[in-house]
Amino acid sequence: MVTVKAEFLFDFGSPNAYLAHKVLPEIEARTGVRFDYVPILLGGVFKLTGNQSPMVAFGGIRNKLEYEQLETQRFIARHGLNRFRFNPNFPVNTLTIMRGAVASETQGCLAPYAEAVFRAMWEEGLKMDEPEVIRAVLNGAGLDGAGLLAQTQDQAVKDRLLANTGAAVERGVFGAPSFFVGDAIFFGKDRLGAVEDEIRKMSQA
Repeated sequence: MVTVKAEFLFDFGSPNAYLAHKVLPEIEARTGVRFDYVPILLGGVFKLTGNQSPMVAFGGIRNKLEYEQLETQRFIARHGLNRFRFNPNFPVNTLTIMRGAVASETQGCLAPYAEAVFRAMWEEGLKMDEPEVIRAVLNGAGLDGAGLLAQTQDQAVKDRLLANTGAAVERGVFGAPSFFVGDAIFFGKDRLGAVEDEIRKMSQA
């Protein structure tokens, strides 16, 4: 049996990253392969690639955004993700919470950190670019909110997030969520079926 490396590159500001995050445990349970969560800064990816958010990129295209919304609703229904709500504060500046993800990784608590922040962003509709809100969410999840917020100012944490972002673009990333299975890249929550297929194929190689 080949050891398969699967990665989930995410930014909390992407609702599709939240939706993918909620579905990944199903894939992990079926395949036995766990995803490594890799924090990236979506704004940095956009700057490096010339990409734009769907609302900007497709804003002038008749029917496009309406169709994207329809597919999102289908995805939500298919996976029973009825806690999802679009954040009324969108767009939220995610720089601090993405640095916090890197900080939590160094402390070995990225999994509960990611769950808490995704929930706050896309279930509770909180304004997750305000330090007091972030601290309260993290404390409520049993994490050290003050400590993690303080660590977001560490140069090593800032550099790690920038490095993750730059490396992701060099590997072909242009948006979030993105996935790698080995060196194979996939973009978007709607590619999760292909991601799972690739995991199975590589596992049997």
